[in-house]
Amino acid sequence: MRCPWCGDDPLYVRYHDEEWGVPSHNDRHLFEMLILEGAQAGLSWITILRKRPAYRRAFDRFDATKIAAYRAPKIRALMNDAGIVRNRLKIAATVKNANAFLAVRQEFGSFDHYIWQFVGGAPIVNSRRAGARIPATTPESDAMSKALKQRGFTFVGSTICYAFMQATGMVNDHLVNCASRKTRR
Repeated sequence: MRCPWCGDDPLYVRYHDEEWGVPSHNDRHLFEMLILEGAQAGLSWITILRKRPAYRRAFDRFDATKIAAYRAPKIRALMNDAGIVRNRLKIAATVKNANAFLAVRQEFGSFDHYIWQFVGGAPIVNSRRAGARIPATTPESDAMSKALKQRGFTFVGSTICYAFMQATGMVNDHLVNCASRKTRR
């Protein structure tokens, strides 16, 4: 059995089975997921998953150093790229977040070292059952959101931060009877 939220769409199922809830300590992947979770605001996650290859192409495979250097011509090109969400605020946030990400990495040695402090360095393993309400935010996501905003990040509200925490394995919210739960401890 797997968590019911992924349905039977093969892309969603693969994401659930292979990525969601897997602890990530790779800075580029963490940056990618933070950006994609922000891009998802107001949209469905499957929409972003379907656009992910185009995001990787358009945003230089989420190389924060390259993104931080984007200027007006690149922003215009991104606004014309039908493969991504063409929202000026979200695109500008990606550039701004790249700069903030690089500053955090410079200060802490890695974004991974910084971001995992919000869960004490180890995944929070919840015991959710089918039909249980999964919260949209937690005290940890509230703290992460506040800290990221203070460091200049945008599109990092508490709900986005909690989704990021789930996606990157900082939180294991697989249902107790989900086969993927066992592999995420």
